[in-house]
This record gives sequence, structure tokens and C-alpha cells, in this order.
Amino acid sequence: MTTTATEARPEDERLPLGRTFAYGLQHILTMYGGVIAPPLIVGGAAGLSATDMSLLVTAGLFVSGLATILQTIGIGPFGARLPIVQGLSFASVSTMTAIAQDGGVRPIFGAIIVAGLIGLVLSSVFAKLVRFFPPVVTGTIITVIGLSLLPVTFTWAQGGNAKAADYGSMANIGLAGATVLIILAISRLFQGAISRLSILIGIVVGTVIAAFMGKLDFSKVGDGPVFSLPPVMHFGSPTFQIGAIISMTIVILVIMTETTADILAIGEIVGTPVDSKRVAAGLRADMLSTTVAPVFSAFPCSAFAQNVGLVALTGIKSRYVVAMGGGILAFLGLLPVVGRVIAAIPTPVLGGAGLVLFGSVAASGIKTLSRVDFDGNLNMVIVAVSLGMGMIPVAAPTFWDAFPTAVGTIMHSGISAAAVVAVVLNFLFNEITAGNRPDVSVFAAAPDERGNPIPGND
Repeated sequence: MTTTATEARPEDERLPLGRTFAYGLQHILTMYGGVIAPPLIVGGAAGLSATDMSLLVTAGLFVSGLATILQTIGIGPFGARLPIVQGLSFASVSTMTAIAQDGGVRPIFGAIIVAGLIGLVLSSVFAKLVRFFPPVVTGTIITVIGLSLLPVTFTWAQGGNAKAADYGSMANIGLAGATVLIILAISRLFQGAISRLSILIGIVVGTVIAAFMGKLDFSKVGDGPVFSLPPVMHFGSPTFQIGAIISMTIVILVIMTETTADILAIGEIVGTPVDSKRVAAGLRADMLSTTVAPVFSAFPCSAFAQNVGLVALTGIKSRYVVAMGGGILAFLGLLPVVGRVIAAIPTPVLGGAGLVLFGSVAASGIKTLSRVDFDGNLNMVIVAVSLGMGMIPVAAPTFWDAFPTAVGTIMHSGISAAAVVAVVLNFLFNEITAGNRPDVSVFAAAPDERGNPIPGND
């Protein structure tokens, strides 16, 4: 009976091999830019050569692929067994850049190993926080995830590189807009498998349009080897500096917060139960991948929010589809030439696809919030304040610069800021019932669906 119940879960659906591969590839094209960005940024800060930065990129692809397979398929107590794509975390980039500027990449790898082990030990305890993530919290966090990702897609749509001569040009924005229109047209005119591949088709057609516009550059595809195994400890043994370890441990706690939010978000979207045990398994996979990553010269891994949006948009809930994507990603890590081809996809095309994807994440959060009871309680205040705090890093990126490092590291991420504030406020307003009054706060007073004042709010 247990096996039957397990097989009946939406995420356990198995699709034909061709569709599984196509949907898996769509996941990889969606997140590919996010995986290669951290190595390029950190490698540049460390003053690495082009060859070494290419190795960082290859290692990141390989480790992200293995981490995705572990998260989706699972091994024992490791893996949430949900359609979650794992990739190199953006949350750690600023901290790693600061460490790299002072001591290169070896202290980064040492700090990641220690912080990852700490996170691995804390996973089960951290997962107990699930009971503090009701829909009013998860809906808010999911909404912030989508909204906080939108500035990234706007940058992509303009060309990606603010120093480029054509950044923000009508040609770049027009290419992004054309990609959006293609995705919308396919979603509207077709049904079934074709509609669900709208993002992939949009990226492919957008790239073809870019070729006709002269914006497709394959000149660097032939640079470097066709096949290579990720070397072990290429940069030498990691070094361990207490300051770097403390900073990275704080980052790991932020990553765990974001991964918890993504696991709960994907559970909401898929429509499958996610308890503290399952969150703990997901966090263990996250932290194990992070701890092992430096062996292959890679950085911390976390769940990718943009792929949560892809699941919501396509309705493809199978974890085996995402596992296939993980296999493709690991394979690309062994074939740098193939990775360089995919890296040639123009940034504005990715920007057009990202607009639909990241907007879908925010829409999923709003859908979750629609199930929240806002009458006779302070849930409206929880959502309002948490959304506001989550948007601070988006609207004012330097807002937290003057604060202590520990505070700034957490609050510079809109996702973790919204998560912390929403959980704390929910605990204070809903978990602690002593002193609660039957009447609502003036902030929750709002007209009903017909525009009439709610009785008792006068």
C-alpha cells in the first residue's frame, strides 16, 4: 500500500523518454546563465586566467548536475525527491568575492567545506521550522522570490553587460520582447506538449532571430578542449581562515532559508505534502553538495527559484524530468564545447524567457496567498511588512551597507529577508495567542469583494 501511495504522487509521474529529455533540457536552458555567472564573477575578483575561469564554469556545471540528481532521485536520507534544480548559489557571490580579493580562491573553498558541514549538521533542526511556514508565510516568500528575480531578467533583456555599447538598445529590448511574444503565442495557440515546451521553443526561435540580427557570436565555441574531466583540487589544498568561515557560515544559513522556501514553494505548486522530514532531506542534499563542491573547484549549491517558476508555468511536475536535466547538466560539465554553444545564446533572449518565468513565480505566490484568511487577524500586516522588507534589496541595493556584516548578509537577500520577517511576524501574531483580540487591526480593514466596508471595521 505504501508503494502505491508513493507512486501516486504527482512528482513520481514518468513521461516518455523523448518528452523527458526535452522538458529536462528546457530546465537547463532556463538556469544555465545563473550557473555560469558566479564562477565568472568570483574568478574575475580572484584575478584568475581565462583558462582557470573556464575550469570554474565547467566544475560548476558538473557539480550542479550531480546535486540536481541527488536532490530529485535521492539517496537514503539525502534528497527531497521533488522536481528541484540545484545550481551554484547567487547568495554567496558577494561574500566569496570579498574573500577572493583578499586571498584568492583557496580560502573560499576552505570556508565552504566547513560551513557546508555545519549546515549538514543543522539540517534536521533547521527543518523543524516548517510548522512556522503556513500559507501566509510561504505565499509571501514565493511572491518575493518572483519579484526579486525580475530585475535580473530586465538586465538580461537590455543586454546583460551595462558597459556594452548596445546595452539598453531597442535591438536588445526588441529581441527580448520578440521572445516573450513567441512564448505567449505558443502558449495561446497550442496545447499539450508543444504548449509546455513554450519556453524552450521561445529560446530557440529567439536565438534564430538573433542570428539574423547579427547578435549570435559562436567565435569562442572552438576555444578549449571538447572533453575534459573536472580535476580534483586544481587550485591546491583549501586553506581555512576563521573570518572567511564565519562569513560563509552566515551565507550558508541564508542559503538554507532560501532552499527551505523553494522546497515549500515547489510542494505548493506540485500539490504534494512537504513535511519537516522532507525539508530536512532536501537540506541535507543541499549541504552535502555544497560540502563536496570545493573538491571539484565549485561553489555552494542551492535550489534555483527560476526553475520553480518553470514547473508552475509548464505544469510538468515529474522529478524524473528534472533528474534528466541534472544528467544533461553534468554531461555539459564533461563537454565544455557543448556548454560554450549554449553559452552563446544571446542574453536578451534569456531576458524574454525570464520575464515569463519569474513572473510565474510571483503569480504562484499570489495564488497561495489567495487561500489565506485575512479576516479577524493580522495576516494582512504580515504580508505587507514582509513584502516591503523583501523589496528593499531590489529597490535600494545599498540600504543595508552600514549595518553589521551579519545583518547585511541576511538582509541583502530579499528572499531571506522576507522569509525571516514573515516567520517572525507569523510567530508573534498567530503562534502566540495570548492577548489576541477578536477585532482586527486598522491595517487589516479593507472593503469586501463588492467594495463595501467589512462590518466591525468602522
